Amino acid sequence: MHGYQLTFYTQQDRTQGHEPLAQWLLAQAQSLGIRGATLSGSLEGLDHQGRIHAINMFDVGDQPVQLTLIVSEVEDRRLFNHLKASGVQVFYTRSPVEFGTLGPSASADNPQEPSA
Repeated sequence: MHGYQLTFYTQQDRTQGHEPLAQWLLAQAQSLGIRGATLSGSLEGLDHQGRIHAINMFDVGDQPVQLTLIVSEVEDRRLFNHLKASGVQVFYTRSPVEFGTLGPSASADNPQEPSA
């Protein structure tokens, strides 16, 4: 399949409403049926104004965090329409990707025989 890798960049102390922005973004993706996302914290980062943000043992609020998703074109449009309507302000990158799953998979709904 073809789609996009989306990465949203923020800090631990940024909020949307009363919720940390990264967790809010993750919840929005889940509510829209996006099948996978990874939320990662970084030790240190440089923002668009050249300031360093870093985690330290006294204050985790300045910790850089990023949310990465792989989405189809339809999911991309649905997510960005939702985020625009929500009025959220966040920096992101979008890169075209090819994605899929390798290997045998089995589920109660679709069992597959292992190949010889």
